[in-house]
Amino acid sequence: MNIKTVGGILIGAALALGSQATMATTAAEISRDASASLNQLYAGVPAAKALGDKANAIRVFPKVTKAGLGVGGQFSEGALLRGGKAVAYYNTGGASIGLQAGAQQYGYAMFFMSDKAIGQLDKADGFEVGVGPTVVVVDEGMAKSLTTTTAKDDIYAFIFGQKGLMAGVGIQGNKITKINPK
Repeated sequence: MNIKTVGGILIGAALALGSQATMATTAAEISRDASASLNQLYAGVPAAKALGDKANAIRVFPKVTKAGLGVGGQFSEGALLRGGKAVAYYNTGGASIGLQAGAQQYGYAMFFMSDKAIGQLDKADGFEVGVGPTVVVVDEGMAKSLTTTTAKDDIYAFIFGQKGLMAGVGIQGNKITKINPK
């Protein structure tokens, strides 16, 4: 297979994975998808449910679509949930460059454990992960030993429901922006 063929396959895969991500989404659709995705996470990871019960708010991106061949990008829309209801809406977009190839889709949830962490989110213009409060990405192994008494950080992030394959090494930047869907 030559590079052109691989690129065509990856672009096709990205279009197939991301067809819904590129459509205009209403607030009701984002809320519904965020709640359903959070319930999917809770069903598979009891530690996420325990954190969710203690969190001040949870931002859920139900379907992040990511694809690349040398240069890549990702996009999703999501909601900030408080008490099980959407109170704000966001999109996340990113670009990357480096040795990378593939396409994938996954869900992403951030559990805000303090008012301080929520305050950082509210006052930051285009909040980026890694700037401001401490963010801990919880993998499957850590989730098994995480309890609400060992959870001491500002924000916990879970990645779940992965489909597709993306591999590589590169430099990536992401921006999360508040939006006002209809």
